[in-house]
Amino acid sequence: MYVVKMPWMVRKWYNEFYWKLPEKEKVIYLTFDDGPHPFATPFVLEQLKKYGAKASFFCVGNNVRLYPELTKQIREEGHCLGNHTMHHMNGWKVRDEEYIADVIAAAELLPTGWFRPPYGRIRQRQFRQLKQVFPSLQVMMWDVLSADFDQSLTGEVCSQNVIRHAGPGSVVVFHDSTRAWERLEIALPKVLEHFSKEGYVFRALPDVELVNQ
Repeated sequence: MYVVKMPWMVRKWYNEFYWKLPEKEKVIYLTFDDGPHPFATPFVLEQLKKYGAKASFFCVGNNVRLYPELTKQIREEGHCLGNHTMHHMNGWKVRDEEYIADVIAAAELLPTGWFRPPYGRIRQRQFRQLKQVFPSLQVMMWDVLSADFDQSLTGEVCSQNVIRHAGPGSVVVFHDSTRAWERLEIALPKVLEHFSKEGYVFRALPDVELVNQ
């Protein structure tokens, strides 16, 4: 189960996390989860460059280890990196110690203060423990899901999910992954084209330095 547009009550209940940014200008923050990926990530970077767009990539540590040159390319092209755990771990399904250790392992490869829990699932006590280890850590959730991970959808539907619901300050989630690829390759160019014509710009999240306790 998922919702395309995050309800305001959820954002209020979990107000220690970021869900969108307070932009009055026409700015959208595209984010990409689960990479880097050998063909999805280069495609994303190519599309972003075509529109002069910047974005943020919440990377799985194990994929960073497998594709270090792609990770380097993301940074060199002016995009932001975020931690997405080492092994794409669901915080609701593992012991706290295992989860914290997995995030720390990813942080060794991704020294960034931005973190997004896979599936958006993290226990409050896990968050508190992570803040003890990394006081500067900031959790970025999202405002709008493209739902490109949903294999029952088409790329056109995923593009419309974003076009109908995103606005100034929205944080939008795509996935540079094998699972999402068939929808990503259709939806992303449509989203970039639509909002560019509407006068929007696409920015990366501001860098947050990772500070250890």
